Amino acid sequence: MADQFTHQQMTEFKETFDLLKSKRDDKLDLKDLKSAVKSLGFKSTDSEIEKVVECQNDAGEDRLDFIDFLTILGRLFHTSDEEEIKEAFRIFDKDGNGKISRYELRHVMTNLGEKLTDEEIDEMVAEADVDGDGEISYAEFREMLRV
Repeated sequence: MADQFTHQQMTEFKETFDLLKSKRDDKLDLKDLKSAVKSLGFKSTDSEIEKVVECQNDAGEDRLDFIDFLTILGRLFHTSDEEEIKEAFRIFDKDGNGKISRYELRHVMTNLGEKLTDEEIDEMVAEADVDGDGEISYAEFREMLRV
């Protein structure tokens, strides 16, 4: 779990946990989790946090140790990352058909100030277009960003 965070993030997470944990048992009360998550800059909604806690906390505990806290942050981090990828895909997928065409790619790149040649657009599509249909699907877009 810890390998998905930088050393700086881990330090910040530990400092936040230490500030909010109980001195008695070194655990964080679930009622303090939302404020901890928000103070760390996560943009997760209350319902997203509650859903992750439900998945993580199958024993019904109302207190979290640091490992549980990190696991929850990891799941929220992954969810947040996925939402950002979906939003980026929507920006390119102008007609909402679930694919990015050469035209849509050129349009967005031009609006971003990138003047690309037809060959450059073709190269970008070819690099991401695993199934060879000439367009970039969401799955292909996501994989392209994860490389």
